[in-house]
Amino acid sequence: MPKDNFSTQAHLYAKFRPKYPKELYDFVLDKVENKNIAWDCATGNGQVASELANHFEQVFATDISQKQLDNAHQNPKITYTISQAEHTNFPDNNFDLVTVGQALHWFKFEEFYQEVKRVCKSNAILAVWGYGTLLIENQEINDKFQHFYQEQIGKYWDAERRYIDDEYSSIPFEFTEIETPKFTMNYEWTFDELEGYLNTWSSVQKYIKIHHQNPVNQFIIDLKANNEHHRKLKICFPIFLKMGRVNTIKINRN
Repeated sequence: MPKDNFSTQAHLYAKFRPKYPKELYDFVLDKVENKNIAWDCATGNGQVASELANHFEQVFATDISQKQLDNAHQNPKITYTISQAEHTNFPDNNFDLVTVGQALHWFKFEEFYQEVKRVCKSNAILAVWGYGTLLIENQEINDKFQHFYQEQIGKYWDAERRYIDDEYSSIPFEFTEIETPKFTMNYEWTFDELEGYLNTWSSVQKYIKIHHQNPVNQFIIDLKANNEHHRKLKICFPIFLKMGRVNTIKINRN
């Protein structure tokens, strides 16, 4: 069974997860030859699917979590379904673009790539991306945050977190790769917004299940004790993107 680390906090995920920048979408969409049908795999709260719906005639968005889909953005162009990434009911030779935002590290890579080859049209695009650990401009607060991430909560991350930390460099990618630039997501967050985001972490939810208390609460209290409660924190998330052309080889399922 695939891991579902996000159903518990699906409502927080929809509210507090950062939004990918227009520049990222523009770069990806510029490489897509035909904008008929797209598949957003592991769609989560549907933020990528919603953007794709502005450019494609149809968007299919899948996830393993019904609770995530219950909180997803609704659009008549988007069809949401429960499905594993590696095994879908989509027809062969169907998609012009497949996207995966902040989720590839959870997949069985070889099986997913075989499915992508099966369902994609020849010369379609596969675009997968993620974002690393946030950086806070204030050095003192950033140091405290990094300690919280690495020392206090570090051992509660699933093993797959290492793929995020190394920016997907150790994940195999068997498509004709397209060179990509670096992107960032930049915000000014209050402590409450930072708290909301941290509560979406799967590691925090695992900590709560084990210890029956939320480590984020005390962390935020400690930050507020030494800072103005309503100050804005300048936050930066580095984004890493891998893209490739799917020169489709049809897979015989029998």
